[in-house]
Amino acid sequence: MATSDWAKNRQIMYGGGVFLFLFVIIAPIVFFLVYESPSCFDGKRNQGESSIDRGGPCQLLDERSIQPQAVLWARSFPVRDGSYNAVAYIENPNQEAGVYDVAYQFKLYDDRNILIAERFGRVPIFPGKVFPIFESRIDTGNRVPVRTFFSFVSDLTWERMSDPTLGVSVINEKLNGEDTSPRIDASVRNNTVSTKEDIVIIATVFDRAGNAINSSRTLVDRIAPNTEIPIAFTWPSPFPTDVTRIDLVPLALPKRTQ
Repeated sequence: MATSDWAKNRQIMYGGGVFLFLFVIIAPIVFFLVYESPSCFDGKRNQGESSIDRGGPCQLLDERSIQPQAVLWARSFPVRDGSYNAVAYIENPNQEAGVYDVAYQFKLYDDRNILIAERFGRVPIFPGKVFPIFESRIDTGNRVPVRTFFSFVSDLTWERMSDPTLGVSVINEKLNGEDTSPRIDASVRNNTVSTKEDIVIIATVFDRAGNAINSSRTLVDRIAPNTEIPIAFTWPSPFPTDVTRIDLVPLALPKRTQ
């Protein structure tokens, strides 16, 4: 009996040793085959996100942490009879958060509150700034718009974003021909060490009361590091009142950081 018990114990010991050996060898292999490291696309809150796959280290942001954007105002200005430019000023108070692509709509109404024209487009919501959205040559037929409305018309997906025009400035602006054919001359300067491409500059002029009285747009295809190039904006007709402020805002499509 003693010998039999000893043999059984020895078998158990050997069996346990083999099991332990196989466990040590196989378990890590199984673990690495089955285990999925936390990511921003796994449908879980497992790496400090404030909601599923949003916030924490993720590119997408939790909307509960976002301060709402605001449409400050929208106006339209005659280019010629039956053709109007429209501009809206948007404020995004979130310094490092924006929307890469959102649909918007301008609506122009006459003095009887009848919709006479509308224009759709797409634009980013740039981080941490007040910026204009511009549409040119909206056809109104023989009607005159007296009210202009702007709204975003698609869902907003907030993401981490930096302003692609940091280091780009507009300088030396001069207004001439205000009473005949107004023209603004200025220079765009790239103060960074990298080439900037597809820079849109939107010019808006304001009267003494702070009301926008006209707007225009131009495009800079490419500007080399630490250089500046001239730009100009023109209008075919004189402004209705004196200009006391000129806004020249450079904008560019942002690129994702991840």
